Amino acid sequence: MATHSASGPDLGKPQFGSHKWVEPIVVVSIMVGSIIISRHRRANIVPSRHQRSHSKPLLEDDSGSEDLESDDQYVLSSSRDVDGKSRTCFGRAITTPNTHRFRNNFHSRILQKFPFLVEMFYWVLNYTVYSFTKGFAASLYEGKGNGVVELAQSHGINILWLEHDSIARFLFPLREVDVQSFFLGHTSAMTLLNRAYSLVHIPGTVLFLSWYYYSAPDHPTFAIARRTMTLGNFAAFFVFAFWPCMPPRLLPESFGFHDTVRQDSAESVWVGGKNVNQLAAMPSLHFTYAFVIGYTFLYHSKRQRLWKRMAFLVAGVVYPMFVLLVIVATANHYYLDAVVATFTVTLSFLCNRSWNVLLPAEDWFCWLLRLEKPKPTTGMRWQEQSAVWKEEV
Repeated sequence: MATHSASGPDLGKPQFGSHKWVEPIVVVSIMVGSIIISRHRRANIVPSRHQRSHSKPLLEDDSGSEDLESDDQYVLSSSRDVDGKSRTCFGRAITTPNTHRFRNNFHSRILQKFPFLVEMFYWVLNYTVYSFTKGFAASLYEGKGNGVVELAQSHGINILWLEHDSIARFLFPLREVDVQSFFLGHTSAMTLLNRAYSLVHIPGTVLFLSWYYYSAPDHPTFAIARRTMTLGNFAAFFVFAFWPCMPPRLLPESFGFHDTVRQDSAESVWVGGKNVNQLAAMPSLHFTYAFVIGYTFLYHSKRQRLWKRMAFLVAGVVYPMFVLLVIVATANHYYLDAVVATFTVTLSFLCNRSWNVLLPAEDWFCWLLRLEKPKPTTGMRWQEQSAVWKEEV
């Protein structure tokens, strides 16, 4: 049954109560499936007798793991098992340890067999940094009036003023509260938007990254999308910490917004919990991810056959617009949150290679763990298919 209130509108059905345990299972299933699908089929975790007797690496054709993050490939010295790697960091050449000597270690073999595990490790780092923004913002504004909550509320009210009462109001002709009011009169549609709010965020984004890791033509192309999304994340984390913003659903009732997603405590693990920052509306991470995904589809549409090209074009346009509709109609974000997200993603794309300054740190981290970074399998199926085509010709 839809939720009814004696004094308010029908808010539609909330998220499934089972989201608390179904969504983690869905995400873990996507990750496990990606690990299996993107595995290196010629790699062996347990070396063969031939490999053990000749001290060969897990891949017969292995020439050392390749850093495919950027054009800044490391250069090995004459003895690659002894000397280091030459990296460029802030315009200066530095030498980092060469981890090729660890290529036969057991954990190196596991990663070479399942290189997608590296991506999962970076996702965990992203979430760890995000989880600190809530406490940091609270401590930063502690003792100032009602603290971070009062400040976040004033920021949200200021956004509504800027959008609909300032000289810039012509840019936002339709008010967020009017969008929500329209869908509150269409219960089935409101229910769809409520339940899509979480499903299109973490599960949808993980599914995209998993698919793109397998489907991208090569790893540098995949890395651009991943670095852009990660840099967009950190840009948002910075704003969350220093400019907290209350979403429309938490504003005073006089503003007319309703929290349609979190009825009856049917709260998703991705929008609730002690580590989730409820005062982080600006910019929208939902739209940050959606914009990266949409742009990626548009970019690759030109390489597809006609029917796939049309599908990619539609997905590239419709997906971000649908996510924008979801976050506004459920009163979780303002229009300006999506505008700022578009700006931060564009800036992140232009600056995505800045992440390569962390490659020396990655080298040292792998050295401490006695680990050789695996060669990604992204694009490998295209290389194998091209080899088959050449043989047939």
